[in-house]
Amino acid sequence: MSYSTADSLRPVTLDDVRGAQKMLTGVARATAMEGSRHLSQLVGSPVHLKCENLQRTGSFKLRGAYVRIAGLLPEERAAGVVAASAGNHAQGVALASSLLGVHSTVFMPDGAPLPKISATREYGAEVRLHGQVVDETLAAAQEYAAETGAVFIHPFDHPDIIAGQGTVGLEILDQCPEVGTIVVGIGGGGLAAGIAVAVKAVRPDVRIIGVQAAGAAAYPPSLAAGHPVTVANPATMADGIRVGRPGDVPFALVEELVDEVRTVSEDQLSAALLLCLERAKMVVEPAGASPVAALLAEPGAFAGPVVAVLSGGNVDPVLLQRVLRHGMAAQGRYLAVRLRLTDRPGALATLLGVLSGVDANVLDVSHVRTDPRLGLAEAEVELHLETKGPAHCTEVGRSLREAGYTVID
Repeated sequence: MSYSTADSLRPVTLDDVRGAQKMLTGVARATAMEGSRHLSQLVGSPVHLKCENLQRTGSFKLRGAYVRIAGLLPEERAAGVVAASAGNHAQGVALASSLLGVHSTVFMPDGAPLPKISATREYGAEVRLHGQVVDETLAAAQEYAAETGAVFIHPFDHPDIIAGQGTVGLEILDQCPEVGTIVVGIGGGGLAAGIAVAVKAVRPDVRIIGVQAAGAAAYPPSLAAGHPVTVANPATMADGIRVGRPGDVPFALVEELVDEVRTVSEDQLSAALLLCLERAKMVVEPAGASPVAALLAEPGAFAGPVVAVLSGGNVDPVLLQRVLRHGMAAQGRYLAVRLRLTDRPGALATLLGVLSGVDANVLDVSHVRTDPRLGLAEAEVELHLETKGPAHCTEVGRSLREAGYTVID
């Protein structure tokens, strides 16, 4: 399966996806599908999680990368491949190239998380750090391809990539033949397009719903315009779906085959990631949690059985810590408060006694005595608390004010 540049807009068919599935035998895992009792109760019908976070390299990206590189002509393989990515695509290209004996060069942004850089190198790629944002990194990779003759492996805008990602859809049909709705995150659109091609050809009645982060939602305006449009400065914690413009190839398929594209907020992404960790025991990245975020946002909107695709689990530990705290705050389980008190011996102990009385767990305390804003006998304290929900947060604030403390909003 190989496409020339001139043929890069050729439609992707079910036969392409089935061919990709044969090619991936022994390479990509047929990932598990796990039921979620909590989400099933919330939605009112069975909900299953398609665990691409457990795929080799930690995401679905290996599927498309392998099919694309395996389809290159001998002379193209000899020239090597080049890619640009902040994480998942980088690792997919690196491993696929190693398995196929092809030299790979991967450009990554200077600020890419160290675990992702290290993993990409360990999978066999030559890593070059360039640029502060992915657009700069992408330009450097394309310049390298022009100078060296290496084949540029696009993360989503190529028929081979889409056919490879579509094998997720074939596995869903095998594992859950009665599926009614498939919910999948969308960045450039390769995964959603591939799943839609595979599933709609066999079960046209199945609803395919795409999910984008509200701060990086290029598909809604593109679908409204009838062609891909660019969203300036896309911003979201979900870097796996932070794409400013849909790909031309996946856009045409999404427009034709995907039933609906929804958006979710950063709070909803955080809550979904926390739920995956606590209830499903699944480590997922924010992009991978986006389908769960959509289910949490409007559970009654999905006809079951529902399959939510957890597209990846490559989350930087530092980001995971921040996101989990953000998710706890969104659920009223984490509270940060600043207050002023009289600076005298025992004042902090008295404050902590008030918090103990309302069963608030103190995670961190910052105590400032010297600041131009403070009076001579004042101190400012910032506390990070673990709480039990919105009602408990309200109770903590009320108790502090009743005890005479000035809480600074």
